[in-house]
Amino acid sequence: MKDLSLKSLSWLITGLFLYGIAVAMLVQASLGLAPWNTLASGLVEITGISFGMMTNLIGLVVLLVWIPLRQRPGVGTVLNVLLVGTSAEIGLWLIPQPTELMAQIALFTGGLLLLAAATGIYIAPGLGPGPRDGLMTGLHERTGAPVWLCRAGVEITVLAIGWLLGGMVGIGTVAEALLIGPMVHRTLPFFRTMYAGRVAAEAVAAETRASA
Repeated sequence: MKDLSLKSLSWLITGLFLYGIAVAMLVQASLGLAPWNTLASGLVEITGISFGMMTNLIGLVVLLVWIPLRQRPGVGTVLNVLLVGTSAEIGLWLIPQPTELMAQIALFTGGLLLLAAATGIYIAPGLGPGPRDGLMTGLHERTGAPVWLCRAGVEITVLAIGWLLGGMVGIGTVAEALLIGPMVHRTLPFFRTMYAGRVAAEAVAAETRASA
């Protein structure tokens, strides 16, 4: 079990809070959302529940699916369910919805950059995956299918359901799908180095080179 220090918890909570703010920026940009957020926005349309609350509820349902998949949540998993939707709700209250296209693009770009940074920050302490990531790995372990296939299958299904429910799909959906992976590929090692400290990071790098 990872050390639950003040440092690790502060990184985790900060990252999850910023992640929710980034989601709110993407929602307010109105250019399209990633699959799980599209599902949340679609369910908001038919239930009237707030986006933030719906995001938390979806996370909770996904976490319950971990039970038959025999996945074990960490502190980060539970806080993910509680904080991301809550901070997204705060962001939606604070951030105005732009009407000009250039302002929408600027807000979307800022949201995507913040999302990538926030992902690196909350993952760096290693206190447990988010509920959606755990679903992918759980399906992989139970079915033997490649992780990429499990992820693609779940996200395509979620996106289709969200779209049918009236969720927000657009050019931003495609942009986020194409860009977030490469962006997190940059931010995650950067924030892991910051979290671990330069000496620890150099030791890991040296060990990696020695075993190569």
